[in-house]
Amino acid sequence: MWRLLCFLICVPCLFGGETIEAFGLRWGLPTPADWRLDAGDRSPTLHLLVPRPSLQPRRPSQYALAETSDYLKLTMELAVRKEPESARNRRTSLILVYAWRDVDHFNYVHLSVDAAKQQPVHNGVFHVYGGERVRISSLLGPATLKDESWHEVKLVYDGTIGRVDVWVNGETSPSMRAVDMSLGAGKFGMGSFFDLGSFRNVRVTGITE
Repeated sequence: MWRLLCFLICVPCLFGGETIEAFGLRWGLPTPADWRLDAGDRSPTLHLLVPRPSLQPRRPSQYALAETSDYLKLTMELAVRKEPESARNRRTSLILVYAWRDVDHFNYVHLSVDAAKQQPVHNGVFHVYGGERVRISSLLGPATLKDESWHEVKLVYDGTIGRVDVWVNGETSPSMRAVDMSLGAGKFGMGSFFDLGSFRNVRVTGITE
């Protein structure tokens, strides 16, 4: 196995930073030094190495954003793994961004070790529209990142009806689906609210505007 450190291509991106090529796509990164791309024998893996505090208003900002056309219908499949917990740090969550219009207007799915009833701001679908993130899915459903192994995730979004459905290891729940008609088509991404994690085997299909 050989390792490619992502000291990234100097191309302007939607975040105003730089981009990296991975999984057949170009990804914009808010802070390129926070990420590393490993190109292995089986599949490239993108690692988020540095957690950063969320913005105020409180919402995620630490995510890689695919620099594509806006998707009106999107199916995103990938494998995700949260970083191991330690005595000093409790690693809990990752996010998938969809219907992204700009840094102030997007939706995201929060995958967590906590069930939503334990932590209402974890493990669900959330909406950002100029202010703080707001939960738009049910509190019903189990935790999704139950251990530190790789988890197979599938996100299906239909912007014509505003619906998103997410499966983790083939299972879904009310906390992993929602409807929001305010955004429509948009871009997609992956990262974390305040933790570390890894992403591989990213596959995307759908219909763009």
